[in-house]
Amino acid sequence: MNAMLAGIFGGWEVVLIFAVVLILFGAKKLPELAKGLGTGIKEFKKATREVTDEIQNAPIDSPQPKIASQSQPPATVSQTTTPPKA
Repeated sequence: MNAMLAGIFGGWEVVLIFAVVLILFGAKKLPELAKGLGTGIKEFKKATREVTDEIQNAPIDSPQPKIASQSQPPATVSQTTTPPKA
């Protein structure tokens, strides 16, 4: 990515951008701005690392083979009645 930006921005362009940022924010705000930018980049890298680690360590959810159920026909109740014992 740095090589791509190096082709777009030359030395004078970087100096001009720095000068505009210096004029807009002032010399006193630049360290705070750089610190905030650095912290944001650090947190972004940490979050992407956590997500990639979670994806790599996640078990692969493959469908489990279904066990053929050995279903038996329902038991039939005999229709014969026994006389009650006296």
